[in-house]
Amino acid sequence: MNEAAITFTPTEFIAVTNQTLENAYSNVTIVGEVASFKVNQDKWVFFDLKDEESSISCFMTLWSLRIPLEDGMKVVIRGVPKLTKWGKFSVTVSQIAPVGKGSLKKAFEMLKKKLTDEGLFDPAKKRTLPEDLTKLGVISSTQAAGYADFIKIVNARWGGMKISVAHTQVQGLDAPDQIIRALNYFNERGEVQVIAILRGGGSADDLAAFNDEKLVRAVAASKIPVISGIGHEVDESLVDLAADVRASTPSNAAELLTHDRKAEERRVRMLVAQARQSAMENIVRAKSENREKIKKVSNGLLSKYIEPTIQKVKNEMQQMLTKIQSEREKKEILVQQKLKILEALNPEKVLKQGYAIIAGKISPGKEINITMMKQEIKAEVKEIYERK
Repeated sequence: MNEAAITFTPTEFIAVTNQTLENAYSNVTIVGEVASFKVNQDKWVFFDLKDEESSISCFMTLWSLRIPLEDGMKVVIRGVPKLTKWGKFSVTVSQIAPVGKGSLKKAFEMLKKKLTDEGLFDPAKKRTLPEDLTKLGVISSTQAAGYADFIKIVNARWGGMKISVAHTQVQGLDAPDQIIRALNYFNERGEVQVIAILRGGGSADDLAAFNDEKLVRAVAASKIPVISGIGHEVDESLVDLAADVRASTPSNAAELLTHDRKAEERRVRMLVAQARQSAMENIVRAKSENREKIKKVSNGLLSKYIEPTIQKVKNEMQQMLTKIQSEREKKEILVQQKLKILEALNPEKVLKQGYAIIAGKISPGKEINITMMKQEIKAEVKEIYERK
C-alpha cells in the first residue's frame, strides 16, 4: 500500500466526495427523459433522468415540484450532484421544467385540469379593471420588444398614467420565481390599481414559465387585479386563465388599459353637435306648435328669450371645447415628460456610456454575468473589499 495515500472511513469519503462535487458542480442543468417516477409519503419525489445510453437518479421535495410529472416526459432540471450515505450517486433537484412540444402540452393539460377542478379559473372570481386607471404596475423584461410596444401604445393613446416597472426574466427556469417576487412586491406596497404581466411571442419552450403552478397560484391570489398580455393571440398559458383579464398580446393589453384619445375627442364633438341639434329642434318645434306666440316673439320677444338661450348654449359649448383642448395639451406635455424619463432610464443608454451591468451573487468563488454594450462576459468573483 502506498504510504502517502489518504485513508478514509466511508462517511469521511462520502463527505469529501460531496464537498468536491459541490465545489466543481455547485449547480448543474441536465436535460433528459423521466423514468421510474414516484412520490413517497406525499413528501419526497424520486425519478430517473435518462437518455439513450445512461440514467441518473434524481431526488426532490414534493413542494419543489411545480409541474405535473410522469414517465416519458422530457424535462430540464437544475440541481446539485451528491453521493448518498448508501454510496448511491444522485442529483438533488431544485428546479424542473418540461421541454419539447409533447412534454409541454402534456404538463399543461394535466395542470390545467387539476387547477380547473379546484376552481382556480372560475369566471365568477374575475374582477373588472377600474375605469379611472392612473397607477399601473408592469412585470416584464424591459429589454423585450413586447414591453417596448406596450409603452409606445400607452403613450400614443390617452397617456398620463404612472407606470411602475418590475424588470424580470420572462423565460427560463428562473423566470417564475422572479415574476412571483414582483407580484408580491406590488401587492405588499399597494400603490398600483392594476398589475400587467407582459411577454411577447415565442416558442412553447419560451412561454413555459407562464405554466408554472406556483406562479399561476400567485396570480390567482393577487389582491390587485391582474391583466396578462403573453405571447401571440393563438398562445394560451395558465397565467392567462388565472388573470382577471386576458389580453391577446402586450399591445392589446395597452389598448385595454387606456382610452383612445382621438376616439374620446370624436365622442365629445358628437355630443356637442347633438346638443346643438337638439336645441335647434326644440326651437323649431316651439315655432310650429304656436304660431301666435311666434308672432309675439317676432315683435321683440325673440331677442328677449330665445336668442339669450341660444347664446348661452353656444357659450357652454365653446367652454367645453376650450376645456377639451386644454386637457389635450396637458396630456401631450405629460407624454413628452414620460418619454424623456423613459429614455433616461433606458439600460441601453447606460451601456453606451461605457458602463456595465453586473448580475449574479457577489460572493468569492461565485460566477457573475457582466453585460456591456456589445459583449456578454461570464466571470468569477475572486475577492471583495471595501472602497477607501
